[in-house]
Amino acid sequence: MTQGAIERIKAMIREGSLEPGQRLPTERDLAARLGISRSSMREAIRALTVLGVLEARHGSGIYVTRLEAGDLLETFGVVADLSRGPQLVELLELRRVLESAATSMAAARITPDRLAEVEGHLHAMDATDDPERILAHDLAFHRAIVSAAGNATMTAVLDGLSSRTFRARVGRGHQEEGAFERTRREHAAIHRALVARDPEAARAAAAAHVGGVGQWLRSRLDP
Repeated sequence: MTQGAIERIKAMIREGSLEPGQRLPTERDLAARLGISRSSMREAIRALTVLGVLEARHGSGIYVTRLEAGDLLETFGVVADLSRGPQLVELLELRRVLESAATSMAAARITPDRLAEVEGHLHAMDATDDPERILAHDLAFHRAIVSAAGNATMTAVLDGLSSRTFRARVGRGHQEEGAFERTRREHAAIHRALVARDPEAARAAAAAHVGGVGQWLRSRLDP
C-alpha cells in the first residue's frame, strides 16, 4: 500500500498535478483523494522526503522540492561512501566512463573563467605535498571540469561517485605508493587538452587518469 501511494504521488508530479515548489494537500485530503489509508500516505510522504522528492517545512506543510538532479541523486554519495572491495572497482569503472565523457564535453564548452579555475587548482596541487590539500584541490579540479560540461544530471551523478570520503579512501593509499607525480602529470594532460579545446584528447586523458587508479585498486584486491 505504501509503494502504491509513492507511485501515485510520483504520477501526480510527472503529470503536472503537483509542480516543483507546490504545497501538497493535507495528508487527510490526499489520502482520501487517492483512496489510500492515512498511515500508508504518511509512510509514502516520509519515504519521498528521504529521497529528496518532498520536503517538510516547519509550520507550513509538505512541499514538492525543486526536483533538481543534485537533490534527487544524493544517494550516489552514500553508495560510494559505504562500498568496499570489488564494488569500489565497479564505481571507479562507472566514474571512468562518465568522467571521460564529461571532460570531452567540457573541452568543447569550457569558458575562460572556468578554465582559469581549473588551472588554479592544478597549480595549487603542484605547490604542496600535503595530502589533505591535494585531495581538496583534486576534488575541486574535477568538479570544475565536470560542471563545465553543462549537464547538471551528469554533474550530480559524478559528485556522488567522487565524494570526498570516497576519494580519500581510494586516493590516500594510491598516493602513499608514490603516485603524486603521476597524478600531477595526468592532471596536466587533462588541462592541456582543455586549453587546446580537443574533446578526444580530453576524453583519453581523463579515462587514463581514472583508469590508472582503478588498475591500482584491482591489484590491491587480487588474492
